[in-house]
Amino acid sequence: MSNLLSSLSKTVHASLGLSIIVFLGLFFINDGFEFDVYFWSWLVRVIHVTVAIMWIGLLWYFNFVQIPNMAKIPDEQKPAIGKVIAPAALFYFRWAALLTIISGILLATLNGYLHDAMTLGITSGGGKNTAIGLGMWLGLYMAFNVWFIIWPNQKRALGIVECEPDIKAKSARTAMLFSRTNTLLSLPMLLTMVAAQNLY
Repeated sequence: MSNLLSSLSKTVHASLGLSIIVFLGLFFINDGFEFDVYFWSWLVRVIHVTVAIMWIGLLWYFNFVQIPNMAKIPDEQKPAIGKVIAPAALFYFRWAALLTIISGILLATLNGYLHDAMTLGITSGGGKNTAIGLGMWLGLYMAFNVWFIIWPNQKRALGIVECEPDIKAKSARTAMLFSRTNTLLSLPMLLTMVAAQNLY
């Protein structure tokens, strides 16, 4: 067991295998179920929730752990964060954001509410479509921030892209402010997504 848990790759593969076993158990206990739009909707929702957890989890890691504690780290140890940990975290952060958006749009398409949600339920009487639509628009805005503001500025701040020291400092602040903007919007986004599933 320690061999399995000592490797992230083995752990993730084992988790996927365990998930398949649980899925098959549910399938056979319930005498099976159709591989129809409801099944694909469920599968896409599982993917959507999984990548969203990674995205928002890393957003909160940056804002609750990394940024507040950078000032406490001795200067000689900061390169470990800037050259190793932050670039790796930003890789998963930005791709999880993109996969969250793609899976969310696919989920809305499969369930037939994409247009009504994107128009905030104006043509369909509001309610669930307004709630999920607000969440989708917040998610789109936050993903835009990740790819087109936070990531380009982080590349300069971390030295991935060479620039002058004053531009590097300005880029670090811009990345931080937009990361905080996404943190500000994360709870309203999650609230609207959960409200659409549970309040209507």
